[in-house]
Amino acid sequence: MAARSAAWRRMPPAVFPAVLGLLGLGLAWRRAQLAYGAALPIGEVLLGAGVALLVVAGLTYLAKIVVRPGVLREDLRVLPGRAGTAAMTLSAMLAATALVPYAPGFAGALVAGALIAHAGLAALVAHAIASGPAEGRVVTPVWHLVFVGFILAAPVLAALGRGEAAQAVLLATMPVAAVIYAISLWQLARGQLPPPPLRPVLAIHLAPASLFASVAAMLGMGMLAAFWAGLGAAVLAGLLLSGRWLLAAGVTPLWGALSFPLAAYASVLIIASGGTGAFGIVAGVMLVAVTLLVLAILALVLRGWVSGDLAARTNAAEA
Repeated sequence: MAARSAAWRRMPPAVFPAVLGLLGLGLAWRRAQLAYGAALPIGEVLLGAGVALLVVAGLTYLAKIVVRPGVLREDLRVLPGRAGTAAMTLSAMLAATALVPYAPGFAGALVAGALIAHAGLAALVAHAIASGPAEGRVVTPVWHLVFVGFILAAPVLAALGRGEAAQAVLLATMPVAAVIYAISLWQLARGQLPPPPLRPVLAIHLAPASLFASVAAMLGMGMLAAFWAGLGAAVLAGLLLSGRWLLAAGVTPLWGALSFPLAAYASVLIIASGGTGAFGIVAGVMLVAVTLLVLAILALVLRGWVSGDLAARTNAAEA
């Protein structure tokens, strides 16, 4: 009974990065179906499951806030909470992308609401950073989710025929990501590295480059897409080469941060290859590998949510 109560009264925002990863994986499979001419609608199945899970998790978190509104600010004080709440609103943007072929009007309304919610969340996070202790002001990859995450609205806007709005979002978020990348490189050069339990969040650095590449390709900006795809390849290579160091703490609640960035880059490879040639084979192999990883992480996260272990390990606030 206590575990069931904790499942909603102490609903951990750390669930949402795994949900974001599932939705990103579904979109990658949707692109793969078009590129490879696959008959099985794997992407639509994954997207349906992702949207349903987002609704359940989102309503659960909303219930927690309604019971005690202060839990939101408390969750934003810790890194897993910031990453999770940002992933929640970003998941709504991906859900809108998933719904474009079925309900374009609703998808447009959903992405507008998600943008407003994410802007409010970014303002709260900025206040929490400014008013918190000095050690909490260190730039982390989670800043990409909070302050660059608006880029996830661009694919929806482009799909709805609002290319100019999508391009505006792209051009507005790239400089922000560039600043975060530059500061992160400076921190790396100074040896400012996260402790083992927090290292998986470094994978988030792959997400902005992947999204910029995909959106630029959608908008016909080939040179820009190639630049960001190349930067993403460099980041991915770095993550793979440092894999043992990155995962030195073993399975942690922050493994959810691995899901979406890898799915996003799988989409980049599928778009770039068109599903043909050796490059297409590499993209397909990566997609299958990422699928197994994302689903395994999702299972671990959901089990931790239901048992209450995920809330305890991520210091989630309780209603």
